[in-house]
Parts: sequence; structure tokens; C-alpha cells
Amino acid sequence: MLIEPGELLANINDPSDLRKLPLEKLYQVCDELREFIIDNVSIYGGHFGASLGVTELSVALHYVYNTPYDRIVWDVGHQAYNHKILTGRRDNFHTNRQYGGLSGFPKRDESEFDTFGVGHSSTSISAALGMAIASKEKGEHDRMHIAVIGDGSMTAGMAFEAMNHAGASDANVLIILNDNRMAIDPNQGALKDYLTDITTSPMYNKLKDEVWNMLGKVKKIGPHARQAVASAENALKSALLEQSNLFEALGLRYFGPVDGHDMNHLVHVLNDLKNIPGPKILHAVTVKGKGYALAEKDQTKWHAPGKFDKLTGEIKKKTFTAPQPPKYQVVFGETILEMAKENDKIMGITPAMPSGSSLNIMMKAMPDRAIDVGIAEQHAVTFAAGLAAEGMIAFCNIYSSFMQRAYDQVIHDVCIQNLPVIFCLDRAGFAGADGATHHGAYDIAFMRCIPNLVVAAPMNEAELRYMMKTAEQHRTSPFCIRYPRGQGVMPEWKVPLETIEVGKGRTVHEGEEVAILTFGHIGNYVVQLRDRFQAEGLNPGHYDLRFAKPLDHDLLKEVFDKYDKIITVEDGCLQGGIGSAVLEWMMDNQYMNKRVVRLGIPDTIIEHGEQLELHAEAGFDHDGIFNAVVELSENVQKAEVILQKK
Repeated sequence: MLIEPGELLANINDPSDLRKLPLEKLYQVCDELREFIIDNVSIYGGHFGASLGVTELSVALHYVYNTPYDRIVWDVGHQAYNHKILTGRRDNFHTNRQYGGLSGFPKRDESEFDTFGVGHSSTSISAALGMAIASKEKGEHDRMHIAVIGDGSMTAGMAFEAMNHAGASDANVLIILNDNRMAIDPNQGALKDYLTDITTSPMYNKLKDEVWNMLGKVKKIGPHARQAVASAENALKSALLEQSNLFEALGLRYFGPVDGHDMNHLVHVLNDLKNIPGPKILHAVTVKGKGYALAEKDQTKWHAPGKFDKLTGEIKKKTFTAPQPPKYQVVFGETILEMAKENDKIMGITPAMPSGSSLNIMMKAMPDRAIDVGIAEQHAVTFAAGLAAEGMIAFCNIYSSFMQRAYDQVIHDVCIQNLPVIFCLDRAGFAGADGATHHGAYDIAFMRCIPNLVVAAPMNEAELRYMMKTAEQHRTSPFCIRYPRGQGVMPEWKVPLETIEVGKGRTVHEGEEVAILTFGHIGNYVVQLRDRFQAEGLNPGHYDLRFAKPLDHDLLKEVFDKYDKIITVEDGCLQGGIGSAVLEWMMDNQYMNKRVVRLGIPDTIIEHGEQLELHAEAGFDHDGIFNAVVELSENVQKAEVILQKK
């Protein structure tokens, strides 16, 4: 079902069409953009509130700047839907985040207007600064470079590193701080309070309006008048509001705050800033979800609500007659609270994902013992190490792909010191529609190579509870538990908490001819294939390794003594993953006459789509596992018959 755009939007095929419109028509363009996004997301799903909040800013940027020659870099990219629609992707926007369709984030190979691929936060200033300096070196002195970053993303250390560099340069870069006081969850930390102080200072805002009005009036007096007014503004600003020194102490000229929904003023300010050289920051205040009342009221819920009725606001969910398994993150959230009630040393840490990780369950019940540190994964890990150094039991919950940012801290601050921090890696494996930037493809490989670290993965909800309890009791080294996004397999999941032996796998099903070794939730595919195997006269064995490190040597010896053909299955990269670990063990223990087939994520970038679609693409869905067993069957003739049936 294609959504028809409004009359103005229907004729905007790229920003050059937008720039042909008179300024007064831009408000109608914004209304049509909002309506188009609401219609599409309500039917097809996707991120929602962030793009509604920057509609005017998106239109103003493409109206004022000569894109794509002028470079706009969006931070994270949740808010880039208006940008995509205005830059030639309107008619394909219904495929957004669908398998084979548009990416939900800016992507360099999708459009020349997507100047930098994003998905994780706080990269925009660094990228725009690099582009600006490159342009200077190439003699492109008229090219503009704009980084659009949210106040949530500004809490990450990388953003401050980039501003520190930018302020010491003469690069022609404009940082637009999109201040809506929200990332996905409410922002945390001193920066939030600092920005609030700026935006709520009546004296400062009165001064700001007067100075900008003066700036417009003196244009005809002479070429140096603008600089004089700006200098006077800076002096008065420093005298009236000490907080403004934060950005200016970094060497950035600060402008704002401005109303991010006042189109006329935005266009005026952006045009003025084009003529002010050097690094600068514009502070724009916006409302996440602007234009859809329910999204404005509950911004976390409407960050990415899924499909919904746009008239009533009812979010559409599947209805089931029987009890359904919970999401793994809910199991984590409920279990850590249960454990924390019994052990007052347990603390939870998350970098800006309390609702996504379900740590918000503990935060609500125990606000002093569950801490959101903001978008600061590196700090989260070392902060957890500090807690552990003083005898606390720190559960550090980070998405697998976000953990990549804190790898140095895992090695240097946790594992070298052998501090018993417990890492819970959510969204391990394919993350779904968020795509390549969010897939947790590499954690098995990059975690199992670190000394002192236990690496585990549960096959179901009960196993997650057991592993969390085991990690609580295992105080001799750090412990990593990985689990996927989405539902488990146990509607009745609240089993009593028990510990399991570290480094011990389990036999799921004894078999013949072929053994399947699985790691984590993906092992349920093999369980679900049991009837299909039996129908074809196949009886592979199934073994749940549970631990990538330490490996269960006794279980592996049992398997390699009994079976000549082994299949490993993992929802992680093949290079360095669990299959590689098994091959290493096989070589070290002189089982070179065995045949091993590894199924997992190949050495390529897998894009977005439903998890089952991506498992099929990577070859380890139900059919992929079944076919691997068939092809290894000793009865070649029988295998050929089975494959012909397919």
C-alpha cells in the first residue's frame, strides 16, 4: 500500500525542488512531511518520534544549504526520515527497514545525500570535522559541513573529543545541537541540567533575541558590523550566563537557543551562520514527537512504537490465545531485581538503554542500585569495574554492538585486573530491522580471546536465569552472558534460580552419524527440527555447549569419539566464533580425521530484515541446518532423494 504525499511534497524529488519554493510554503511542506511519516510508520513500523521532532530543522537545512555539495551528517540517524523523503526516496519510503528495502539509517551507498553512514551515536561531529578539513585541503572553501547531534548523543565522550578538536581548528563546521531532552529514554547527567539552565534563562533569551534583531539591522552598515555585534553578544553572554562557557571554552562559537520549530527564524539564523567562518554550534530546542500528541506526551513509548492506528493511537500487537514466551531482556530485568532483593551487593548499570534492556524494572524498584550512565559505554564498563573493585556485584548490561565501543575497557580495566564484572550482552546475533550497525555479530569472537573472561550463552529463559545466578556466585573472574533480541521459548519461564558448573555443556539429544553443536538460543532451531529429521529417517545428536570459554573438553571428547561428522551452529561471525573454537580444540586434540561444517554469519556485511530472513540469508535457519545434516548423511543416495523432495 503506497501512501500518497501531499501536493507540495509530491513535487519534491530532491532538495533543489524544495529550494524553488517561497519561504512561506515551507510550513505546508513540514505539515505534509509529518503526515507522510505518520501514515507510513503507522502501517509499516519504524522509528517515529525523533523524525517528527526535526521536521522543520530538516527542511530548513536542505532549503538553506546546497546539498549534497554541502555536507549534512546526521548523528545516529533515527531522525533522518524527513531527510530521506526530501532526497529522492519518497516513493520507496514504504520499504524503510524492510528486507531488501531502504535502510532505517543514513547509508552512503543508498544516496549521495547520505554523506556518512550512522547507527551508533556521537559520530557526527568527528565525521563532519574530517570532511571539513578534507575540503579545506582540496581548496573547496565554499563547502559547508553540518553535524546534527542530539543532546543524548552529546553525553558520549567521543562528541566532546570531537568538539575539543574542532574548537582548536579553523574548520568550517557547524554543529547543530538538537536539544529535545530525550535520547530513547530520558537523558541523564549534568549536561542535561546544564542545557536546561541555558534554555530557561529569561535574561539570556531576551538578550539573544535583541542581539539577533540587531544583527539583522546592521547588515548594511559595513562588513565589520556583524563581527562587532557578535563580539558584543559574546561578552554580554559570558557576563549574564556563565554556563555558555562550556562550549566556548572548547573554542566553539555558541549561538542559541533557538526554537527548532520556528521555520522563519531557523532559515534566517542558518543563512546568517553561513557567513560566519570557523567552528560554531547552534543550540536548537525541539520537541520529540512534534505534531502527534501521543508521541509528544510519551516520548519513550513512541520512539519506535511499531504499527499503530494513527487516529486512536492504539499500538497494534499480535493477539494470542495461549501464554507466550517473554523477551530475553524482560527475563533479565525481572531476574536481576529478584536477585537484588536477596543480595544487597548487586547493582545494575546500563549506558542509556534502561527500557531496551529492561533494567528500568530494577531502576523503578531500586533507583539507587540501578544506574543509567547515559550514552557512555566506555564509562559504563570502567564504572562497573570500580564497583567490583570495592566488592559490589556489578551487572553491566550493554547491547552487543554497543560493547564494541568499550572493548579497551573490557580488556584493560576489567580482565587484566580480573575484576568480577558481569556483562550481559543484549541483542546478540542479528538485531533485525536496525541492520548492520546494530547486529551483535562479533562478540563471541572478540570476547573469547580475552584471558580471565567466561563467555556463556543461554539456549532458553531458564538457562539465562541459571547463568545470571552462576555469575553472581562466580567471583573469581569476569563473566559475559550473551542473548538475542526478542522472545525466548518458555511461556512458563520463572524456574527456581540455580547455579550450573562453569564450562559444562549439556546433551540435548543423543543421535547417530551427525552431531550438531549449538551455542545459545539458535539451538532451539535444532529442537524444532526433530520431527522433520525423524520423518526423513535422520537422527543427528544435539549438544548445547553453553560456554564458548571455557569449552567443555569432556563433552567435546565424547562427541568427537562418537561422531565423524560435526556441525556447529552459532548466531555470530564464523571467523573466531564457536565453530573456530571447536576446530582449534579438534586440532589440539588430534581429531584431524573428523569433518566439521560451521554454520554462522559469513564474512560479509548482512543488512536489515526480520531475524528469520537474515538467518536464512546467512544459511543457518531451519532449512540451512536441515540441509547441512542431509548433505553429511552417510547414505548419499538417501540424501539426494531428500534434497530432490525440496
